[in-house]
Amino acid sequence: MDVLVAGGTGFIGTALCEHLAERGHDVTAMARSPEPSSLPAGVEGVAGDVTDPESVEAAVAGQDAVYNLVALSPLFQTPSGLSHEAIHLGGTENLLAAAESAGVDRFCQLSGLGAAPDAPTEHLRVKHRAEVAVEAAPLETVIVRPSVVFGENSEFLSFVDATTTAYVTPLPAGGRMRFQPIWIGDLAPMLADCVDGPHAGETYELGGPERLTLADVTRLFYASRDQSVQIVPIPLALSELGLTLAGPVPFVPFGPEQAKALSVDNTVDRNAIDAFGVEASDLRSLADYLGVDTPAARDSLRPDADG
Repeated sequence: MDVLVAGGTGFIGTALCEHLAERGHDVTAMARSPEPSSLPAGVEGVAGDVTDPESVEAAVAGQDAVYNLVALSPLFQTPSGLSHEAIHLGGTENLLAAAESAGVDRFCQLSGLGAAPDAPTEHLRVKHRAEVAVEAAPLETVIVRPSVVFGENSEFLSFVDATTTAYVTPLPAGGRMRFQPIWIGDLAPMLADCVDGPHAGETYELGGPERLTLADVTRLFYASRDQSVQIVPIPLALSELGLTLAGPVPFVPFGPEQAKALSVDNTVDRNAIDAFGVEASDLRSLADYLGVDTPAARDSLRPDADG
C-alpha cells in the first residue's frame, strides 16, 4: 500500500513511518523541507505544505492512504506567522480535498484529547473543527486522540525540562493536572494499524498505563537525573496572569494559551487500546522509560510527598 504521512519527519511521524515501512508499505513522509538523511530506511520524502493546496495535491497523488500528523504544539507558543486555524483546520481541509480527488482509500487524523467546541484552548477548539471536517468527508476515516507522548526527543519531556528546576520548582496549582503519558513505541504500532485494520469510522482515545500529575512527572524526571525536587504550589490564576504578561516576550516559550491548557486533565475516559489487541500491562510506563521504576520512585509519587 502507498501511504503518505503528512508531518512524517516529526517525533511521532518518524516512528510511524518506520513501523509502516517495516510492515511492507511504500511510505512517503511529507514535510516542508524533508531531509533524506533523517528519514527511516525505506521511506521517501516529499516537500509539501498543508497550507499550500497545490503542494498537497502533488504529494497525495497516487497514494492509497493518508495520515495527517501536522500540528502546532499545545505546550509551546505558536510561532509567528502560523495559526491553529490555518494549520489544524485549513491544513486538514486541504489534505481531505486532495485525498478525495486522488481516490484515497483511507484518511487517518491525529487529533488530541479534549478536542471539543467548548474546550479551554484555541488549539483544542480548532482540533475539534478539524475532526468534524474529517467525519464529514466521503472517505474511510479514522481519528486518534492520544494523551501526551513520551520518548527520545519528545516535546513532553522537553516541556518539563524547560518549565521546572531541580530541588525547588513552582507549579500551577501544585502540578495537579493529570496526564496519561503513552510511549511512542506503544503508540506508533497502533497508529500503523489504522491504515488497513478494521478501524474505519472510529475515533479512539489512547493513553498509557498510568495517570500521573504534572508534579508526579516532574519528580520522575528529576529522579532520572539523581536529583530531588520540592513542588511549590502557585495559584492557577496567578500563572495565567504571569504567562499572559510574558506571552509577547520572544524568548519566553509559553503564554496564556499554555496556562489555560494546565486547567484541564489530559486523560482518557476509556482507553481504546483494546481495539488494537493491547492491554494496559503491555504498555511501557514513564518511570520505566526514565529508568526510575523503583520502590523509592513510587514512594515519591505519594500525594503527601511535599508535606
